[in-house]
Amino acid sequence: MSEMMSLLMQAMEKRLLRPLDIQFARLLADESQPALLLAAACVSAEAGEGHVCLPLENLSEARLFAGRQPALAQALWQAAGAPENWTERLAGWSALSDGSLVTPLVLNNQRLYLHRLWQSEGEIATFFSLQDHSAKFDAHKASEVLNHLFGNEPDNWQKIAAAVALTRKTAVISGGPGTGKTTTVAKLLAAMIRLNDGALRIQLAAPTGKAAARLTESLGKALQGLSVSEEERARFPAEATTLHRLLGAQPDTQRLRYHASNRLHLDVLVVDEASMVDLSMMAKLISALPAHARVIFLGDRDQLASVEAGAVLGDICRCSESGYSLARAEQLALLTGCSLEGLDHHQAPVVRDSICLLKKSYRFDATSGIGQLASAINLGDTRQVEKVFAAAFNDIHYQSLDSGEAYQLMLDDVAQGYRPFLKLIKQNAPPAEIITAFGRYQLLCALREGPFGVQGLNQRVEQRLMQLQRIRRPGMGSRWYLGRPVMITRNDSALGLFNGDIGITLRDAEGQLKVFFPLPDGSIKAVQPSRLPSHETAWVMTVHKSQGSEFDHTAFVMPAQFLPVLTRELVYTAITRARNKLTLYSDLGVFQRAVALQTQRRSGLVERLAELG
Repeated sequence: MSEMMSLLMQAMEKRLLRPLDIQFARLLADESQPALLLAAACVSAEAGEGHVCLPLENLSEARLFAGRQPALAQALWQAAGAPENWTERLAGWSALSDGSLVTPLVLNNQRLYLHRLWQSEGEIATFFSLQDHSAKFDAHKASEVLNHLFGNEPDNWQKIAAAVALTRKTAVISGGPGTGKTTTVAKLLAAMIRLNDGALRIQLAAPTGKAAARLTESLGKALQGLSVSEEERARFPAEATTLHRLLGAQPDTQRLRYHASNRLHLDVLVVDEASMVDLSMMAKLISALPAHARVIFLGDRDQLASVEAGAVLGDICRCSESGYSLARAEQLALLTGCSLEGLDHHQAPVVRDSICLLKKSYRFDATSGIGQLASAINLGDTRQVEKVFAAAFNDIHYQSLDSGEAYQLMLDDVAQGYRPFLKLIKQNAPPAEIITAFGRYQLLCALREGPFGVQGLNQRVEQRLMQLQRIRRPGMGSRWYLGRPVMITRNDSALGLFNGDIGITLRDAEGQLKVFFPLPDGSIKAVQPSRLPSHETAWVMTVHKSQGSEFDHTAFVMPAQFLPVLTRELVYTAITRARNKLTLYSDLGVFQRAVALQTQRRSGLVERLAELG
């Protein structure tokens, strides 16, 4: 085994590389090409960590593995021949091209890509930059409809967002919790229906089943508050679906029913929780859109990015920093009556004119600790975070986890949080009421394993509830018991259950244990435990899995020691799952370090949007 391979194996043992990364490198280079082995392994590892590309400047001794293992990085660097010029070193490699040939790797603007990610990024940049953006509309009529639905406030960003979407085929609307994204979309769809004489085929979609169900519910509530006719109401979509189901995902394959050669049958598409949409899924979605379709992407750019590679919503929203063009600001001001100033910025990406950032929170006011904490976290302002904790807001409770006793108190709190839900089960309440009660309180964590991870915490919460005799297992070996909450971890389109769906174990009318799942249309489905696809207990869930959900009372537990997974975006996402109350279990130093650490998802999307714009 060569020196380079030996060192790469050491990196794998330290979990800096995956076996997949090393296998990929061995496919593209042999042991007589140590620099190429290192480059291939690193670009594969970057994709595994959610990055779209590897800037060549990061292939340096100081930046390898983000400085986590300097001695190993130095040894690898030396074994690679200490390359001073990577462009020269990579020249002539048969596995690499500039994209004009189909090769496993692509080098573009000093960034190294896996070919599929480079291609997807290019397709997205083209879609948001070069398509025919303008949509046909009657300016006078559109202004009248907007005034009727949104009123005449001088600084109404919801109204501006609707105007952006009415006048463009593609719109991106981003806002934090309580900024009224769903209300905006309800009114926007009402405006589209009024301005369109024919029947509009409108579809609602979200990345997960849970997010789709929440979109269905929240849009239904928003629609109730609108002054629309019964005829108009009937033209609204009844429920949202998942992106996988929308595209016709085939079980156990990568095939989709809808793609560039078989487009979706729709006129308007609303995609909620767009921050969760990864680069590959976004590329598949836009390729399946018919040429005439309008699409509205909704999300919170400050939330966690997708689990897979890319941070598409965040990258696109960065283009809003250029402001609206002069012509666009004038057009939107005339439509809405709001005061907008454009910027004469010739090299700004054109997508800036399709973005609106909602700025006013209607849920969190000056007396809300959760709102102030979210704002401080977004700014990375650790001093303001301390001030929020010191102010003793009624909606925030902070508890240090500095001892085993504090950990036990946390478990007691969690048992108390789930008590109303378990009480309803004892009272044989209807399944719908029990499911609703479970959604009022949720414990979140950042990790998968260990005493502060989802697996360890689920076991300990379960043990504590059994000690308190609030749950009972029928036998020593049985995983199933009355009240067990479960989360689906693998899609099963035949059963109509999808990754992230949560069900509650209850007795049916015959006294048999079934798992009851709420469906997007408001109905409830009971499934035998033995028929369920891959699943896990859900007293506790990770912050990633909680995206697309909100709870009246959210509890968030962080590990005792700081880890790189603890970032500003993760903490922000966790605390903004809380509607009314937040309980935080953490060492203050760990929390502050997490707030200070901003996630960096490396990609070339912003630059490619600027080049095309």
